[in-house]
Amino acid sequence: MLKVISFKICPFVQRIIGMLEAKSIPYEIEYINLSEKPRWFLDISPNGQVPVMVTENGTALFESDAIAEYLEEAYPPLQPGLSAEQKALDRAWSYLGSKQYLVQCSAQRSQNAQTLIERTKKLASAFAKVEKVLAAHPFFNSDSLGMVDLAWLPVLHRAHIIQENRGYDFLAFYPKTKAWQKSLLATGLAEKSVSKDFVEKFTGFYLSEETLLGRCEQGGECNAFNPEECCVEADCCKTEVMACKDFASGCGC
Repeated sequence: MLKVISFKICPFVQRIIGMLEAKSIPYEIEYINLSEKPRWFLDISPNGQVPVMVTENGTALFESDAIAEYLEEAYPPLQPGLSAEQKALDRAWSYLGSKQYLVQCSAQRSQNAQTLIERTKKLASAFAKVEKVLAAHPFFNSDSLGMVDLAWLPVLHRAHIIQENRGYDFLAFYPKTKAWQKSLLATGLAEKSVSKDFVEKFTGFYLSEETLLGRCEQGGECNAFNPEECCVEADCCKTEVMACKDFASGCGC
């Protein structure tokens, strides 16, 4: 059986668990403390990072992009019959998704309004790219779940949790992306790909008193938000007046 070495709020791990769940591949998972990495883990992880996945042959695979491609090649594909060109495009869009994990993490940990605005803009630039290519499908480019969907699942799931808990919407000006988010969440894979106490662990770290998003519950600094500064494409602020007002209120304060 496959074994995944994990840290509970790691988005890179969530992507891999999401793939395993989507493909109905049996696996076991072991959580470690990244502050006190066990020796056995360092012995099998060249970069000392999670996820690591040990195959049934005992080979320890690392780097989430590589693990995801292994799972797609070694097991029945999520979307059979794709051309070589489409597979390459899917990898590229998947890479763009996984590159946003740390961008989003840093935005969520912002300690003041200006920092949050600057980091939100970086994340929004990726959402703007996605918004331009999304069509009428429930998923990224198809009526069925694919590799790109699972690569973006951690980003869209975390954005949903932030909005649910604080009212701050990273996707405020991207309606197609929000529809995609809704379709992905409806699959139930978001919950299946994380631990049972994930939301508690996630909010405890990203919505603590150390972060602006955490302090927004009590009000104050949220009023510093300027929606026009957060828009990648400025026209959206002129046409979506009500959305901007909601966005300007920050975290629902």
